[in-house]
Amino acid sequence: MSWPEVVKWFDQNKIVLIAVTCSVVGAGGFLVGLRVWLQGPSCKSKARLDGKTVIITGSNTGIGKETARDLSRRGARVVMLCRDLQKAKVTAEEIHQETGNTVGIYQLDLASLESIRNTANTLKDTEPNIHILINNAGVMMCPRWETKDGFEMQLGTNHLGHFLLTLLLLDQIKASAPARIITVSSIAHTQGRMHWEDLQMKERYEAKEAYCQSKLANVLFSRELSRQLQGTGVTTYSLHPGVVQTELGRHIHQSVNGFIHWAFHFFGNFFFKTVVRGAQTTIHCAVEESLATTSGKYYSDCAEKQPHPLRVCDDDARRLWDTSLQLVGLDHYSA
Repeated sequence: MSWPEVVKWFDQNKIVLIAVTCSVVGAGGFLVGLRVWLQGPSCKSKARLDGKTVIITGSNTGIGKETARDLSRRGARVVMLCRDLQKAKVTAEEIHQETGNTVGIYQLDLASLESIRNTANTLKDTEPNIHILINNAGVMMCPRWETKDGFEMQLGTNHLGHFLLTLLLLDQIKASAPARIITVSSIAHTQGRMHWEDLQMKERYEAKEAYCQSKLANVLFSRELSRQLQGTGVTTYSLHPGVVQTELGRHIHQSVNGFIHWAFHFFGNFFFKTVVRGAQTTIHCAVEESLATTSGKYYSDCAEKQPHPLRVCDDDARRLWDTSLQLVGLDHYSA
C-alpha cells in the first residue's frame, strides 16, 4: 500500500479509529482507577511511638513486615516473633538500617503451646513493657494438618496460639497501659461459624470452612478480651486488612483446582492490595489517637465496620473464651 493510499485509508476510517482509541484509553483509565480504589486508604495518623515497645507475630514477611517497618519509623522498639529466625534476622537488619532503631527477634511457633510458653517466659525477663501487641501471623486454607498439640492447624495457629500468647503476656501489657492488642482477622469471618460440636473438624474437613472459623474466632476473641479488660487501660481491636497479595495464600493450590489457583495469583497481581496498603488498617489500629478509648471493635480500610451480626455475638464470644482456656490448659485463668 502506497503512502497516499495509507493516508486515504486512515481518513476514511478515522471515526472508527477514534472510537477504538477512546475505548482503549477509557478501559485503561477505568482499570487504573479501579486498582487505585481497591488499594484502599492509608493511615492518616502521624503519631510517634518513641519509647514504646511493639510486639508483632509473623513479621518477617507480608503485612507484618510492613507494619513493623512503619512502627519502627515512628520510633517504636519493634520485637518480631517469628518461626523462621534466619528470615527474621534479614528483615530486622533491613528495618534497622532504614530506621536506625533496634529490632528484637524471638523464635515463636504458634503451632506449639510449648514454644508459646517458652517465648512468653523469655519475654517476661527481657521485655517488661509491652505497649502494643499485634497478633498478625496466620495460615490460610491449608490441608488438614494438626499442630503439635493436636489442634486443627488453622484454628490452632490463627486463634489458639494467639489466645495463649496474649494471655501469657497480659500482665506486662496491663502494666504498660495505655496499651493496645490488635488481632488481624478477615472479612472471611462473615462466612464462618463455630463448629462447637467438632471444633477441630475431624469428622468433615473443608479448608475454606476451617479458615473462616479461625477468622471468626479472632473477632470473637478480641470482643471478649475487651470485656475482660474493662477498666485496665488496655484496648482491643480486630480487623480485615483487605485482600492482599502475600505468602498467606501459598497453600491454596492444595485446596482448589489448578485454574482457580492460577486465577487467584494472576488477577491478584493487579487487583489485590499491595502489602504496604494491606498493613494500613493494622497501623491505624495501633496508632490512631481517636481510638484510644474505643475497644472490642472491628475495622477495615482504616475505619470501624460492623462485623457480621449473625456470626458475632457476646454469647459465642464468652463460650469461645471458656473453651479456649480449657484447650490451652488455662482452666483457672482470669484476665
